[in-house]
Amino acid sequence: MTTDIEDYYLPETFARIKAEADKHETPFLVVDTQTVGQCYDELTEAFPVAKVYYAVKANPAPQLISLLKDKGSNFDIASIYELDRVLGEGVSPDRLSYGNTIKKSKDIRYFYEKGVRLFATDSEADLRNIAKAAPGSKIYVRLLTEGTHTADWPLSRKFGCSNDMALDLIILARDLGLEPYGISFHVGSQQRDIGAWDSTIAKVKSLFDRLSDEDNIKLKMINMGGGFPGNYVMRTHDLKTYAEEITRFLEEDFGDDMPEIILEPGRSMVANAGILVSEVVLTSRKSRTSLHRWIYVDVGKFSGLIETMDEALKYPLYTEKNGEVEEVIIAGPTCDSADIMYEDYKYELPLNLAIGDRLYWFTTGAYTTSYSAIEFNGFPPLKAYYI
Repeated sequence: MTTDIEDYYLPETFARIKAEADKHETPFLVVDTQTVGQCYDELTEAFPVAKVYYAVKANPAPQLISLLKDKGSNFDIASIYELDRVLGEGVSPDRLSYGNTIKKSKDIRYFYEKGVRLFATDSEADLRNIAKAAPGSKIYVRLLTEGTHTADWPLSRKFGCSNDMALDLIILARDLGLEPYGISFHVGSQQRDIGAWDSTIAKVKSLFDRLSDEDNIKLKMINMGGGFPGNYVMRTHDLKTYAEEITRFLEEDFGDDMPEIILEPGRSMVANAGILVSEVVLTSRKSRTSLHRWIYVDVGKFSGLIETMDEALKYPLYTEKNGEVEEVIIAGPTCDSADIMYEDYKYELPLNLAIGDRLYWFTTGAYTTSYSAIEFNGFPPLKAYYI
């Protein structure tokens, strides 16, 4: 298996990243902010009717928050710490949504005091907390979705509620003095099945109609979350195809009565802008007759590559070495037996790959720095450079 640079990066983009990478000791991430800006422009062009709320958790770097702020993006916030960072970059609170359904009452109050008025919920206890700590705010209820089994990084079970409970919560929100504003869902991160949006949008439409007809509640917004894919080993449709199909689903169900549409891209906005650079620490075989060589590198599950858990995401790997290849097992540097990135899915790397050689992990701008452990085995967090 060989990775062709041009399948993932324009020559000038890779040259820019490589020039920066050559200055630093591994491991580290290089993110090309120009690529992030282009991804934002492509998304807003493909979905002209939608408001973009960048999911800060994907990569909370101030450089990216500032760039997206200047382009007009809104922001999906998961904690008071993300809130402080985004407000610190000069983003006004009317451009923010508290999208985490699991939150302390005191954190709700903190958001409210900072001026945020848009909150996600999926439970009665949380809704009552919002009513007390953020009176009069807009709320949207998150649905459970079934489309997550076709996502590479599914989000099922922990978030969302059933349709019946969503109805109850929206009615309760009105009775508690909140503004029932909309419905949200997330079809799973790195969702490759466009049909996952179709069935969920149809369910949302039925909720809109039932609330309008039976309870005189007119919802105004659909938050479709994220799920748009990055460019990994498992190929996907391009963004334009996703946009055309999802827009068609919306128009079929809502026609001219289109509500406000919110998108919460994270991965699709920043993944392709990043390359993680690592070094081969050691190569070995477990026996004289072993068919597979182990490649140990200086980055692993605890330093940014947690999404290799269960080999869910398969990052494109590039090395400057050429020649005959063999199947390998790739593992990280820590004293933890779980720190193996790929064992079942066999990458093929050159036989002459040696200690000290560099491996370039493509499409790693999302969920790497923000997942990196602070001090496991004493290793520092993953460094990042923004160019």
